[in-house]
Amino acid sequence: MRTDTGFAVNATHDPARRSWLAAANAEAQDFPIQNLPFGQFRRRASGPGAPTQGGVALGDEIIDLAALLQTGLLDGLAMEAAGAAAGPSLAPLLTCAPAAVSALRARLSDLFCEGGPGDPAVLASMLIPMARAELVMPLRPTAFTDFCTSIDHIRRMGRGNPPKLAAMTLPVAYNGRASSVMASGRPVVRPTGQFETPPGSANLAFGPEPMLDFELEFGAWLRGPGNRLGHALGLEEAEDLLFGCCLVNDWSARAIQYFEMILGPHLGKSFLTTVSPWIVTMEALAPFRCKARGRAEGEPEVPAYLLAGPDRSHGAISVTLTADLVTSGGAALRVTETELADLYWTLAQMVTHQASGGAPLEAGDLIATGTVSGASERSRACLAEITMPGGQALRLPDGSERVMLEDGDTLTIRGRAHADGFRPIGFGDCSGTVLPAGTRASL
Repeated sequence: MRTDTGFAVNATHDPARRSWLAAANAEAQDFPIQNLPFGQFRRRASGPGAPTQGGVALGDEIIDLAALLQTGLLDGLAMEAAGAAAGPSLAPLLTCAPAAVSALRARLSDLFCEGGPGDPAVLASMLIPMARAELVMPLRPTAFTDFCTSIDHIRRMGRGNPPKLAAMTLPVAYNGRASSVMASGRPVVRPTGQFETPPGSANLAFGPEPMLDFELEFGAWLRGPGNRLGHALGLEEAEDLLFGCCLVNDWSARAIQYFEMILGPHLGKSFLTTVSPWIVTMEALAPFRCKARGRAEGEPEVPAYLLAGPDRSHGAISVTLTADLVTSGGAALRVTETELADLYWTLAQMVTHQASGGAPLEAGDLIATGTVSGASERSRACLAEITMPGGQALRLPDGSERVMLEDGDTLTIRGRAHADGFRPIGFGDCSGTVLPAGTRASL
């Protein structure tokens, strides 16, 4: 069965398929055998300066691709993709033909499948416990673009004003800072900058950001070869550039951001963007493709260059996204629960629009959706929507309150792709702990 989005639902998605690795079969497991995402890691025993290498997540273990390549269990396209993924960056993998990546994923699924051709006694030696590994960036982004594709977020942040026409006729975005995109676990040092105090006054201060926020987002890594300068892309071509997905936290210094917003976000957004370290392939997500958000009465029709039947019928992805806050004292609160499929624009529409003016896209480009907020109160996906203006502070179980993030707070984003008749899969944690401004040790 095809999803009309480039990948067929096949044997690797079979919900009855189980791994001989018991941990991969746990009901709440992000990385069952139906997932098999790619990432980069180093062994903790090797020290922080040790080289990283490529692996695939299965349950609570990592399949060491370099070790697997030495066994003779891979050949043809599967061996080609494993060779591209085994080194110190996944960048070569994003230039491989989709058929090669699919062949590797299928072979891994068979080898680690219960009753499959793989010998557990042999393959177990190629597994590295995640608890003994440090997960790092899968690759350095060649570019980072952050979109704003939730109409509900735009309406709330507009403070009662109707959304600008541009936000309803195209996926608006800004070009972010690729060098400050970091993997989950990296501490969030409170940035310093210039801002009004109080907001809306002419009284300026330079100091630690007083209104540090998170934004729950979803991201996609692009494969090559991309498009040439001056050449636009159609929706089908854009869909073909989607390699895989991750979770994103677009940490936001609100006071700095609000004061500087003349040309767009700059220092209010550039100090850190956190991503989950595993790339869940578009093939793994094939069963979870679903109908894109329609247009309500009074909303503009989708422009022709962003309109295609397959994108309308299967361009979205069913993923439940959550954000959890834990204070330094251990008080915990679920802040947000929202659905990715409620976004106003699809990933392929974002890519198409990015290239519509002739900007060249490259393998390793990272795009993010912007804040994934829905219409319900529960789905407000940043503190600015929840607590201001005129909102109420979050009350934690220990009686403490939050209007914005405080030093010592840890914010963790998680996601689960879901569809009737298929095994849910996840993305791993996208997490960061806020440290005081000026912190330098152990970063």
